[in-house]
Amino acid sequence: MMKYLVLIGDGMADEPENFPEGKTPLVLANAPNLDLLARKGTLGLVRTVPEDMHAGSDVANMTILGYNPKKYYTGRAPIEAYGRGLELKPEEVAFRCNLVSLKQENHQWLMEDYSADHISSQEAKQLIQALNQKLSSSRVKFYPSVSYRNLCIIKEINPERIKIPPPHDILNQPIEKYLESLKSSSEGRFILELMERSREIFHSHPVNQARKEKGKKPADMVWLWGQGTKPELPTLKERFGIHGVVISGVDLVRGLGRLAGLEVILVPGATGYIDTNYQGKVESALRSLEQGADFVYLHLEAPDEASHAGDLELKIKAIELFDQKILAPILEGLKKFPGWKLLVMPDHTTPVQLRTHHSDPVPFVVLSSEEFYSESQTPRAFSELEAKKTGIYLEQGDILLEKYLLRNKNGKGSGN
Repeated sequence: MMKYLVLIGDGMADEPENFPEGKTPLVLANAPNLDLLARKGTLGLVRTVPEDMHAGSDVANMTILGYNPKKYYTGRAPIEAYGRGLELKPEEVAFRCNLVSLKQENHQWLMEDYSADHISSQEAKQLIQALNQKLSSSRVKFYPSVSYRNLCIIKEINPERIKIPPPHDILNQPIEKYLESLKSSSEGRFILELMERSREIFHSHPVNQARKEKGKKPADMVWLWGQGTKPELPTLKERFGIHGVVISGVDLVRGLGRLAGLEVILVPGATGYIDTNYQGKVESALRSLEQGADFVYLHLEAPDEASHAGDLELKIKAIELFDQKILAPILEGLKKFPGWKLLVMPDHTTPVQLRTHHSDPVPFVVLSSEEFYSESQTPRAFSELEAKKTGIYLEQGDILLEKYLLRNKNGKGSGN
């Protein structure tokens, strides 16, 4: 039976024009396995984020999984809620609940850190528990998740009337101008009150006191954003007749997988950062294939986090770790299977200079077992410019999965 794998290096791609001779982190990184795939497989560019939509991992990964985000996307937080195992009711709206750090300059509060210095999950859990003790009600409840990425579910609120940008999009900018619009509606004022009260609760919390003593940034408040209602997606089994798993350290990708009908594999030590359990992810993927799954969607967050930090060296290291600790052992493990296809790509660009996501097309490569064992090669590397040179370009990214990975599957309709 044919095996299908998708490996996502979140935010690996960058903007060639920002680097001398177009030498982006993908070029600068020592990534021999990515380059091997580029030489042997089909290399091209694909747009994973429609130009009129926000360039988020939610939209991009939904597209890669073969769903048109213009048809199915309802917001980021409801997807993460499903990754957390929460079933949204029709009257409920999920909000992403970042723990963030602020700094004061010229009598203004600026967004200093969208992740509260990558606060630990255990510390975050204690802060979220404090919020529930003070703020939860029959209408509002907070849910801890992984590190700074948490959730808030609110009943009977119109998500369309609330406009709050992702905190990683407004780094070092005054937060007041982005919160001002909330004051014009009852829904907005309710959200603003929750955020402001979180500052009061967090100010003297023991977790923050301990963090300050250790020289770490405190979690100054929650930032509520990415809200939405329950999405409805046809499963990959319904569309393609495949059974599979999703492996990720973040609830967003787990949620998309679950909505697509994939089994969520929880890997101990999967952090969503560069210190994640690489070996555990790979072993879980290969074990799932051995036990009968015919599709694996494996996601690594680390390159994206390095990009948000504006850390070029860390991003290069994250790409190298993806190549060495994910791609290399996957290729070795696939040798035991008679037939397989592998898709490797970033979900979106996260330029180091911008420190946030961008909607530019990203490189992708597809390799089959036949191509892997073939002597035929094309001299090239896996990079943004090399992918552009091939002339292969998909403007509508949601057809990528069916066109290049599952095109020989049983002929079921795509339903995208």
